[in-house]
Amino acid sequence: MNTEITSVGSAGYGVSQEQRHRVLRNTYWLLALSLVPTVLGAWIGVATGITQSLRGGLGLIVFLGGAFGFMFAIEKTKRSAAGVPVLLAFTFFMGLMLSRLIGMVLGFNNGSELIMTAFAGTAGVFFVMASLATVIKRDLSGMGKWLFVGALVLMVGAIVNVFVGSTAGMMAISVAAIGIFSAYMLYDLKRILDGGETNYISATLALYLDLFNVFQSLLALLGIMGGERD
Repeated sequence: MNTEITSVGSAGYGVSQEQRHRVLRNTYWLLALSLVPTVLGAWIGVATGITQSLRGGLGLIVFLGGAFGFMFAIEKTKRSAAGVPVLLAFTFFMGLMLSRLIGMVLGFNNGSELIMTAFAGTAGVFFVMASLATVIKRDLSGMGKWLFVGALVLMVGAIVNVFVGSTAGMMAISVAAIGIFSAYMLYDLKRILDGGETNYISATLALYLDLFNVFQSLLALLGIMGGERD
């Protein structure tokens, strides 16, 4: 009887504590692994300049088409042996897409410092949200619909700003993205801990997108506010 699912999470999910910990452990391992192809993709993008031509509407189409295509493929393969390779291919693609921003930041005298600061800031946000997820006892499942609406509004604003090219708009979008995806990080971690997410590939995808958006937004903000030129 001890091996059966007998415990119920705060959101009403009938998932054993052992299974929750296994999903969380596998998610953390895969999340760490996913950073390798991301860094590789970003390095290749910066070294070759392959993404420099992806500006304005073309860049937006390639990014959204590639990202949503990969996410659809991950959803279809998450319960098969192909799930992990598809996820890692997606993270490589996201690294490539990030390389244009990284290349721009590296153009500053203090570019390397800004990248390390953004990385440390993202790691700090993740640590805080992971700690909060373990101590908060209340059900956070109701946050999901509000965060989704916020992310949708944010995406529309970001698309509009691609064509407007407003620096103030970029700063506002970056600040909002940091707030929304930090909250999403807490929400996604709490879902795993409560047993609401039992597939570690889906869990990794959700957390990866949270981290990616926080890092990208922090880096853009730091580049705008703290970039130093000769």
